[in-house]
Amino acid sequence: MIEEIQLRLSPAQSASAETIKSEAARALGLKSDRIRDLKVTKRSIDARRRDIAVNMTVAVAWGDDASAVPPPAVVDFRPVAPDAPAVVVVGAGPAGLFAALRAIEFGMRPIVLERGKDVDSRRIDIAMLNRTGNVDPDSNYCFGEGGAGTFSDGKLFTRSKKRGDNRAVMELLVQFGADPKILSDSHPHVGSDRLPHIIKAIREKIRECGGEVRFGAKVEQLIIEPDADGRRAVAGVVLADGSAERGTVVLATGHSARDTIRNLYAQGVGMEPKGLAIGVRLEHPSQLIDRLQYHTPDGRGEWLPAAEYSYVAQVDGRGVYSFCMCPGGVVVPAVSSPGESVVNGMSASARGGRWSNSGMVVEIRPDDFPEYQSEGVFQLMRLQEDLEHAFHRSVGETLKAPAQRMYDFVKGKESKDLPASSYPPGLLSRRVDMLLPPFIADRLRQGFKEFGRRSKGFLTNEACVIGLESRTSSPVRLPRDRETLCHTELAGLYPVGEGAGYAGGIISAAVDGRRAIDSICGKQK
Repeated sequence: MIEEIQLRLSPAQSASAETIKSEAARALGLKSDRIRDLKVTKRSIDARRRDIAVNMTVAVAWGDDASAVPPPAVVDFRPVAPDAPAVVVVGAGPAGLFAALRAIEFGMRPIVLERGKDVDSRRIDIAMLNRTGNVDPDSNYCFGEGGAGTFSDGKLFTRSKKRGDNRAVMELLVQFGADPKILSDSHPHVGSDRLPHIIKAIREKIRECGGEVRFGAKVEQLIIEPDADGRRAVAGVVLADGSAERGTVVLATGHSARDTIRNLYAQGVGMEPKGLAIGVRLEHPSQLIDRLQYHTPDGRGEWLPAAEYSYVAQVDGRGVYSFCMCPGGVVVPAVSSPGESVVNGMSASARGGRWSNSGMVVEIRPDDFPEYQSEGVFQLMRLQEDLEHAFHRSVGETLKAPAQRMYDFVKGKESKDLPASSYPPGLLSRRVDMLLPPFIADRLRQGFKEFGRRSKGFLTNEACVIGLESRTSSPVRLPRDRETLCHTELAGLYPVGEGAGYAGGIISAAVDGRRAIDSICGKQK
């Protein structure tokens, strides 16, 4: 017999497999030796009160006829025929890689075209970026194998529960090397130290099964031809070197491929402006966040992980919220071209660093900046670019980031000095509140005050605002049919993931890529 039960344990109890087993036996009224197997299927920390608890759902196999709790599903990927129908996948981020895996399941041959480098070469380029400030436009925190999420913590939390099979994506990550705990943790993450190994394993499986993964393969244009009904249809892509690949196209470029998006627009590919969020990255000492979130003077102690937080408020009709929180992590330069100042956050699997950071951003809609409306589809993309360049000019020809103490930001005053920071290139004191448009800065000020009221000590000059956080999502959307996911004006083109405006993280992007293949293969549910 297999039963699911709920347990509420102390952090120390939850760290002991024997204690979990004995507590499960007590809850079922059994002796421990009657339990044949158990697995934690859900795990979350309840820190609302001072007596912090870990809530668990545990699947227990017990009794004489019990064997084991079923393990996670494993997909048997089999080689596809050399002459199998091809699907051209533009981009090797989560949407593209999981689309390729799904294509193999259905007997299609994926051709993955990635403008950047493989994950190991990319790691070297990122190290050089941190040390020297030299930006490779095709190999950085945004571009390269695995996409932007590879070196941005590997957070797997998603609120997109109705878009597809999140569980299948998580099980595939475990199959390719992720810790099985991601299947039970309420806010799972892989870590930027481990995710590259998983990405490589996925790449090798695609190749082993007869698919292709090519690097330095930048797509410049689509091949657009009339279909049998005389409609405009996509039949493949043209690369920067002049070569072509033909097949159904899954477009999974990621949120920063501005040049590709502009090229497609010039070809007549329909798209529309989309809202996004812009703000700063906020960094606190991790011990301070631990004390605030766990309500203890000593922080998290031995058994609790680095504390997370999530804040949201409405200020003058727009959302102000924390985004991409990295406990025990570092702030990194997320630039993709010279002359930009862009930051993001990442953390390793242990989340054991001295600082914790998150994006603190303001919701922006296309009509919020009327001075940019003449840019049409690209109005918020141009706003992004202008702000990134202005932040860069404020610090000169360097990758150092403009920064301001948090309380000074709220008070509108210059910071005479700055706290220590995780940001590798270093910080320079600047009036970040004045570099941001008043539409954003004023709402951030009010949001910081509100968050400080909710959690006394959060609004502090021990924290630092670092700019600019602007790559939260794509500022354009490629319209597609809700059921088929095909572009509304171009047959054979399936825009997916963050770059197309339909996802907000690793899991939702991966799900979106899989759904496109399901539609292409007639398996859409």
